Amino acid sequence: MNFIFEQIRVGGDHNLGYLLGDREAGVAALIDPSYAPERLIDRARAQKLEVTHIINTHGHHDHVNGNQQAQALTAAPVAIYAESDVPHDIGLADNDTLEIGRWTLQFSHVPGHIDDHLVIKVLQQPVLITGDLLFVGRVGRTWSEQGARTEWQSLQRLIAEVADDVTVWPGHDYGVRPSSTIGIEKVTNPFLCCRTLDEFLALKSRWEKFIVENGILQV
Repeated sequence: MNFIFEQIRVGGDHNLGYLLGDREAGVAALIDPSYAPERLIDRARAQKLEVTHIINTHGHHDHVNGNQQAQALTAAPVAIYAESDVPHDIGLADNDTLEIGRWTLQFSHVPGHIDDHLVIKVLQQPVLITGDLLFVGRVGRTWSEQGARTEWQSLQRLIAEVADDVTVWPGHDYGVRPSSTIGIEKVTNPFLCCRTLDEFLALKSRWEKFIVENGILQV
């Protein structure tokens, strides 16, 4: 199979990194190499892939702290949202694309959890890498009401633009399984089931009580 896509545990707080490549072209990207970039690089080398890009979904330390080591081992450029404070070689804007062999990655700017957050859609495959915007059964933490309002808008955009059968690959393994689909999340994720912004803000404010009442696993 020419589409290579591996979810790899990279330590930290149940962090997940990704190797995405084209076997025929012999190239790959590392996505959020985090605490263990060598694990992703080892997998790329095992499949005879040259790492041509290091991509971050967002600038939080637990997602970018492996960038320097990854660059030292691969000499690949770092790509992140253009206005991020994280040192980078490629600045990405909303709806920008990158080619990894035959695969086209499209980036959507989805602030809320953090201002520089991107999600990554593989246009030729039903794959969406959601970073810390959308987890299985949860959404990313916010630190103010304005942040929560912005996150709501980003989530509404996501579920409006992405088909139900597209798979969701988050930045942390916080759910009952390490991946999902947009369709499943729309009917099971409490935050995506909110019908209004006010419901969403209310759930954000009482999440700790909600998980106890509903027996939701907290990590």
